[in-house]
Amino acid sequence: MDIREEALKAHKEHQGKLQVSSKMPLKNMHDLSIAYTPGVAEPCREIKQNKELSFEYTCRGNMIAVISDGTRVLGLGDIGPEAAMPVMEGKSVIYKTFADVDAVPICLGTKDPAKIIATIKLLEPSFAGINLEDFSSPKCYDIEDSLKKEMDIPVFHDDQHGTAIAALAGVLGALRFVKKDLANTSIVVNGAGAAGTAIGRILVNAGARNITMVDIGGALYDGMPGLNRVQAALAKDTNKNKRQGTLAEIAAGADVLIGVSAPGVFTGGIIGSLAKDSIVIAMANPVPEVYYADAKAAGAKVAGTGRSDAPNQVNNSSVFPGLFRGALDVRARQINEEMKLAAAYAIANIIPADELSEDYVVPNVFNPLVAPAVAAAVARAAMATGVARITVDPETVRAKTAARVKLGQ
Repeated sequence: MDIREEALKAHKEHQGKLQVSSKMPLKNMHDLSIAYTPGVAEPCREIKQNKELSFEYTCRGNMIAVISDGTRVLGLGDIGPEAAMPVMEGKSVIYKTFADVDAVPICLGTKDPAKIIATIKLLEPSFAGINLEDFSSPKCYDIEDSLKKEMDIPVFHDDQHGTAIAALAGVLGALRFVKKDLANTSIVVNGAGAAGTAIGRILVNAGARNITMVDIGGALYDGMPGLNRVQAALAKDTNKNKRQGTLAEIAAGADVLIGVSAPGVFTGGIIGSLAKDSIVIAMANPVPEVYYADAKAAGAKVAGTGRSDAPNQVNNSSVFPGLFRGALDVRARQINEEMKLAAAYAIANIIPADELSEDYVVPNVFNPLVAPAVAAAVARAAMATGVARITVDPETVRAKTAARVKLGQ
């Protein structure tokens, strides 16, 4: 049985991947009087007086929504909300398994950004956070920006920022191994869509000074016609020399080559033209810009992909469980840039220096240290930047998250 047959069989047998279970017993009339009437009126009265208590007295405090309109699902494109549901379910399972975050998949039957924004805003009383997923670009920028301004809970487009955090963690880990400094490293990012621009932005915020973004039309530069607002803003902070040219021309001599673009575009010639001890991170899925073995054969010192069947998986699955765990534990009002950077550095520093190797520069989500480290770092950054509703000990967050991880269960 191949992976296609096995996946279809498993999804059909289980009728999806999620179910609802009760936290409270319901075995007799007394249990019923506590969980429902008359006892249920008491938390209702308390919450009426202070809405913040909804995070304590209801499932809201540990629950997020994973929301999509199905317009940009995996590499499948605009397949519709019904077909997007398996992905949203899958993310919900990952949240629960790796960080004990309860997540509800919601697929919306509209492509209209205004309706999407209005609908998600109306859901705020039921959730402690919103994971936006698989919305097409460029409308994904407007949806996230509007919701972040209007909602008092974290709104996080994982395709952008989760991918960016994972990419930065991979770059940092690889640079630790090859002993190069981020600030003085030449980086080329191929693909300037939602994920690529987010990667470019987080690299800038982390202190990288020599970044060039490349898209179908070539290298992005300040003043380049045809850029959307996010690309135009990033072009002002990258490619300071306003270099123009194709990927092959721009990549020559670069230290790091990152792909969030299309299958097979990193040729042997391009990889061979990179600087000594080069780093290649090919994140297109399921078929990367170059496979791990081919990147190594072409001369890359360190290679990584988004796939789980090769070393150095660079994937947002290592990010979002711990990220939201930390945000929920401090009841954060948003996920800001400081929290994103904290998550990336937490992942990058998990591997001890003496254990780094060319095929082990970044841990994957099954490393039991990942989610706890990310959760603690995110909680600390949220409190330090004033977006946390409550104060907690980050090390307690780490310990509790470690106890919640359900690997192999």
